[in-house]
Amino acid sequence: MIGSTLSHFKITAKLGEGGMGEVYRAEDTKLGREVAIKVLPKEMASDPGWLQRFEREARSVASLNHPNIITIHSIEEVEGIRFFSMELVEGRTLTQTIPSAGMPIDLFWEIAIPLVEALAAAHDMGVTHRDLKPGNVMFTDDGRVKVLDFGIAKIAAETGSPIETSESTWAMTRPGIILGTIPYMSPEQVQGRTADSRSDVFSLGVLLHEMLTGERPFQGETAADLISSILRDVPQSPSRLRPGVPRGIDPVVRQCLEKDPDRRYRSARQLREGLEIVNKQQKPLESETAAPSIAVLPFADMSLEKDQDYFCEGMADEIINAFTAIEGLQVASRTSSFRFKGLGPDIQSIGEQLHVGTVLEGSVRKAGTKLRVTAQLTNVSDGYNLWSRRYDRELEDVFAIQDEIAQSIVDALKIELSAGEQRAFDRSATADIEAYDFYLRGRKFFYEGTRQGIELAREMFSRAARRDPSYALAFAGLANCHSYLFMYFDKTPANKEDAVKASQKAVKLGEDSADTHAARGLALSIDQQYDEAGREFETALQLNPRLFEAYYFYARVSREQGNLEKAAPLFEEAARFRPEDYQPLVFLAAAYRDLDRPHERDDTLRRAKDVVKRHLDANPDDARALYLGAGILVDLGQEEEGLEWARRALALDPEDPRVLYNLACFHCGVEEHEEAVDFFERSIAAGYASREWIDKDSDLDPIRDHPRFQAALAKLG
Repeated sequence: MIGSTLSHFKITAKLGEGGMGEVYRAEDTKLGREVAIKVLPKEMASDPGWLQRFEREARSVASLNHPNIITIHSIEEVEGIRFFSMELVEGRTLTQTIPSAGMPIDLFWEIAIPLVEALAAAHDMGVTHRDLKPGNVMFTDDGRVKVLDFGIAKIAAETGSPIETSESTWAMTRPGIILGTIPYMSPEQVQGRTADSRSDVFSLGVLLHEMLTGERPFQGETAADLISSILRDVPQSPSRLRPGVPRGIDPVVRQCLEKDPDRRYRSARQLREGLEIVNKQQKPLESETAAPSIAVLPFADMSLEKDQDYFCEGMADEIINAFTAIEGLQVASRTSSFRFKGLGPDIQSIGEQLHVGTVLEGSVRKAGTKLRVTAQLTNVSDGYNLWSRRYDRELEDVFAIQDEIAQSIVDALKIELSAGEQRAFDRSATADIEAYDFYLRGRKFFYEGTRQGIELAREMFSRAARRDPSYALAFAGLANCHSYLFMYFDKTPANKEDAVKASQKAVKLGEDSADTHAARGLALSIDQQYDEAGREFETALQLNPRLFEAYYFYARVSREQGNLEKAAPLFEEAARFRPEDYQPLVFLAAAYRDLDRPHERDDTLRRAKDVVKRHLDANPDDARALYLGAGILVDLGQEEEGLEWARRALALDPEDPRVLYNLACFHCGVEEHEEAVDFFERSIAAGYASREWIDKDSDLDPIRDHPRFQAALAKLG
């Protein structure tokens, strides 16, 4: 139709199309202005039902005089072609505006309030949109919000309604007919039941959730899965999915997304009032008391031999640990920050992805006893350098350098430290530079997670402890190595005894260290001293309420004891403080399954799948992510892809007892019981030894009565 003329409208370009027709840009030759026209396809114009809906849309929207709703100019018919002219809106749809990680909060309010106000005006006039979605909301070039396409609006048959209604109008919206776009539909819409203004409120809740987090609250691989999710699932609160989202918005979104319409806001007008309250409460907090936030990147190795990687990571680690103890500072986790190592993207981009206000980066050059360290702090919002410095010192001054960097950042961010925080800042873990070097090497090996890595870490921590017998963190690292070896690879009494002994020494030397108490808790748990282990984990969390390891291992110990009600929230907290770690989500989903909480289980499985996939994009050869991810895929009904991941994990490390054990669980999930028993036997033979975990693992229930399973289990005693 481009180039043709309808009445006095010359069509110049096609803008798009929807369920109700095609939309074109046109010139109104009478009035000399550009407009948009919507043309009903000829095959629809011959259908009385579709024709009625088309004309009803025009009447509905024409009755709504609101700056955030598109304006209808006229309804026309030329040579059998039905169309109407309307205001030309230029800008971007919400589909094009919402970033993958969610909108900045200021932009969210800029769009959310007028969007809800537009629907409130429609509801006041008795009009329900019924097809709210990002593609039907425009954000214009001059910053206005416009709601488009009331194409399947339902006109309320209220006495005195200014909009004409008829029996035929109602026939188009009678129960049993499903109209709309599935991801944004209310439960009553997907069931074909009567929809009213509360259905729009539900759709607004979906939009608000997506604007805040970048994710839709309901997910599904197929239309049937998506409808099932809408009817069944309870979404995660936006503030738990994305740091920086005001918690006050959570109950507002939650009330929008209630399954029962009677529990939602009755109209968009009520919803707008709820949003305004949160917005007014949040503004002074954001402008006056918003907590500063920081990500610390691994320092770059500038040494000629490029052999100081462990030292560079260790520098960043120490600074992260110091910052984590500051209650008023939000700190990106080590895992989050370190995934940007060596990638070299723009610092502002890194900060936006990590949702922090500042980023600290630096470099280290070590030559003999000489040390050069550079560091700079960048403001994410504008890219300006807030602070930078170069240190040329002796190697033995590394502790002073770390303290000076940390203190300088605190000063730059205008953070006031409590007396306890200042004492933690001023305390060095060791004064022996060689002991410190061994400790950093040990930590680098430990993070590898393999048996060889843990054994090498044990040797490094042992050397550090011998160099400095008062080095509490070296003994904590040593205890963790023995605990890991006992749990996963070598269940000999010596490993258990050494773990308990080293952890006891660590706590004695570092009573005010959360890390030493967490290591003690883990060691006591493998010795089945569960009550005492719990007290140690509680102490660790009192000393550092953001310590991932304390939450994660406390949750695992609670699961081993069969206390899933306690384990589930601990796994949830672990996932909150390290959102990029898939492990707590995997075990949280299993806990919800065993607690018979299917809504939370399915939601957690989808979260876990997303996190695992992102992790594997950056670490494709991580066997643990592959075998745990394979189990997630099976639980989500994606067995073929799960089998592929399981095979990849086995090929990467065919003798690792954890790989073999989890493949036994995987084959139980796909009902291949003989294969499951084979892998279970192999895992026990390879050294898997956590009898307590096996006894509580419901994944293995299908094979518990198998004679070979019983025989393998008997070997553990």
